[in-house]
Amino acid sequence: MKKIRTGVEKIGEDRGMVSSGFSFELRRAEPSAQVRARDRVHWWTGEVGNLGAVELAYPAREVVPPADQALYVGTAVRGDSIPPATFRGLGYTVQPRLARGLLTIAGQTAALSRSTLSTDKRSRGLRISALGREYTYVEEQNKRHHALERDGVRVTMTRSSWKNPRTITGTTAGATDSVDLSLAILFEGVYTRNLSLRGAMISAPGRVFSRIGS
Repeated sequence: MKKIRTGVEKIGEDRGMVSSGFSFELRRAEPSAQVRARDRVHWWTGEVGNLGAVELAYPAREVVPPADQALYVGTAVRGDSIPPATFRGLGYTVQPRLARGLLTIAGQTAALSRSTLSTDKRSRGLRISALGREYTYVEEQNKRHHALERDGVRVTMTRSSWKNPRTITGTTAGATDSVDLSLAILFEGVYTRNLSLRGAMISAPGRVFSRIGS
């Protein structure tokens, strides 16, 4: 893939690349046996609208400083014409959790917040402040379906299965641009079961055990 330019100039260009009402699909790629044994890496690739090739990968070692790799795990999105995005959080097997999460988009750090005490999915959604925008990322009908929303824009994401899906598909609505798409794809590589109360209850023992084990 081509090297991606970052910074204010590149973001300005990306925001001008607006699309509406299209679908895309990322398919799971199989790493070589050597890479699989060494890093347990998982990744998905595909063409996303007029942005060209996009890749989602985890665990992304470059996201986490070496001194923190025993505790934290990273996920990354990169592509030909999309702003790079990364997420680092406490590890849950090979995916980062939302706990202690650090999100960057085009080299800029985003602010994250969520309510862990609410009972409905929308109230439990992840609030994201990034590049002057306010987003909400929510679980929809079940753990395989999510949506990233901001004013006038919505990107819905669906996994063919919850764990290590063969395909991850997306559908856009509104004046969607590459920043929206980069974020929506990124969070399909983050462990988000606790965005629903049921998911939080089911995953609680495993999340606690993973923290103790670290």
